[in-house]
Amino acid sequence: MGMRIPQIIVLTMLVIMPSYGALAQDVPFSFRAGAAKIDITPAQLPKNLEGILDHIYARAIVIDNGVTSAALVSVDTGMLGEQLWRTVSQRVEKELGIPAQNLIMNPTHTHSAFGGTAEQIFNVIKAAREKLEPARIGYGTGVSYINVQRNIIDRKTNKWWEGANYDGPSDKTVAVIKLESLKGEPIAVYFNYACHAVVTGNTDMLSGDFPGEAERYIEDSFDDKIVALFSTGAQGDQNPLYFQQTFDLRDIRIKDYAARGEDISNAMPPGGQGLNKKDPTVRKLLDQQKMMIKSMGQFLGEEVKRVMREMEPNRMATGGRISAVQKMITFPGRDRIDQGRAGVEGRYKDGADVNLRLSLLMIDDIAIGGCNAEIYNMIAVRFKRESPVGRSIFVSMANGSGNSGYVPTDSAFGQQTFEVLSSRCKPGYAESAIVNGLLDMIAELRLAQIPQINRH
Repeated sequence: MGMRIPQIIVLTMLVIMPSYGALAQDVPFSFRAGAAKIDITPAQLPKNLEGILDHIYARAIVIDNGVTSAALVSVDTGMLGEQLWRTVSQRVEKELGIPAQNLIMNPTHTHSAFGGTAEQIFNVIKAAREKLEPARIGYGTGVSYINVQRNIIDRKTNKWWEGANYDGPSDKTVAVIKLESLKGEPIAVYFNYACHAVVTGNTDMLSGDFPGEAERYIEDSFDDKIVALFSTGAQGDQNPLYFQQTFDLRDIRIKDYAARGEDISNAMPPGGQGLNKKDPTVRKLLDQQKMMIKSMGQFLGEEVKRVMREMEPNRMATGGRISAVQKMITFPGRDRIDQGRAGVEGRYKDGADVNLRLSLLMIDDIAIGGCNAEIYNMIAVRFKRESPVGRSIFVSMANGSGNSGYVPTDSAFGQQTFEVLSSRCKPGYAESAIVNGLLDMIAELRLAQIPQINRH
């Protein structure tokens, strides 16, 4: 008997086609592009932060083709919630004329920053729009080895825990979209990579982590004549290759808590709770983590620059279509009824349905797909592999936040990792719903571009 295909319920679909009759014509539409960034470092820090390690920013790119426009937005912050996305997208559509569905907005997901108001994000998009100039767009890919699959079997306990799994699946691709003036002057670069920005979390200091360092490194390399946006790839199960919280700092915290009669070996507290920051060893380890984000940021930034250098101007697009589609998908959810971060089997009851937003933005022959949750790496790899568009990018945590928690691959269920245990997704639904949903959206957009006369 064949495997039963899980039923996926599609709630809504909204396709945004440029409102022009020329969609069916073979006529290129000239691109214009503008970019901006603003400092969103808060004047007053949250109580859990002890200082500022580096400033954080909101960045935006606006692309226009004379008929419609789109915006790419990245904010150095941990999360961008559902209501924030709705507020920004609706205002951008109403006041700037950029369709809400033509917006791809993501946090860099740094665990060391909380910021970015609706007003600030709107203002940076507006500033980017005001800088529009004739432009060309190029696409390329590179590789970076600063990420690693983060779930391993602990050698001491023989249970699942977080650590560098060198043999685990991990996409090393760095996708790069370069925008420059017709004279070759830099405007912006949009780069996508799958890795959690968690290196400086234990320092309890405000920081953009390695994505912020990479953005600033690239901008400094071009004498701040360019705006560099980090786009969060499918990092649900990907960590920085060198991450102290899973090694020495973990052991120190466990011992400190154990001395007070509390076992946290299976429930690691957030941030640097429990660390004696006056201890010379702890202080040295934290200082090394501060250095690590600069190293990782520079390595990632250099690869982005290498890919940019290899884009030949005569192979970059000076015009093309801009179109977008969004879809809400829903499938059965679950609620956990016990606790434990990893290594123990979870118990669950039926919960409310999981609702996720899929987004797809097409800029010429570049497909930027996204989902508003933390997605396992191989789901994005599957999407890119099956996509009929060779230039495909996947953005995690794009356009708001769903109610799923982590979204593991089908094959990951059964592993007692904290992502799987905390996920509200029931096994067998999410992966195909996301991949097939995005592929259907690409088909919708491509079908709409076929002249009506050729469909008969």
